[in-house]
Amino acid sequence: MTIDDIKTIGVVGAGQMGRGITQVLATCGWNVLLVDVAEAVLEEATKKLWQGVTKAVEKGALRGDQAGAAMAVIHPMRHLQRLREAQVVIEAIPEDAVMKRALFAQLGHVCEPSALLASNTSSISIASLGMASGRPDRVVGLHFMNPVPVM
Repeated sequence: MTIDDIKTIGVVGAGQMGRGITQVLATCGWNVLLVDVAEAVLEEATKKLWQGVTKAVEKGALRGDQAGAAMAVIHPMRHLQRLREAQVVIEAIPEDAVMKRALFAQLGHVCEPSALLASNTSSISIASLGMASGRPDRVVGLHFMNPVPVM
């Protein structure tokens, strides 16, 4: 896989880190499937994403049309199944080893075998997440600093 092969990126977890990762990916032009189990969290994420791109416009970091284009490629959803469309999936759920391993096991079944699975973890073993996914050769650590759009 090359960078040109990546058209869609999944982000699992619509909290502060997931929102920031989503904003950066969307402003770079990728389709982003933003997944969270809670509808209220997705609604709040959408509001905060609009606030984030609006702030970027006010600061001159984005033009208005770029902000609109970024929001147009963000697709909030509650179910993992559409992650089959993603070439890369980035996990940004709470720092709980049991939850993360369970998610990576699900991602191992849902995502295409060629998909790259990444974790934003700061302390959990990437090897354990890779083993949980059933495809350890396709799992990487990708730790973002907060706030993501600024760093």
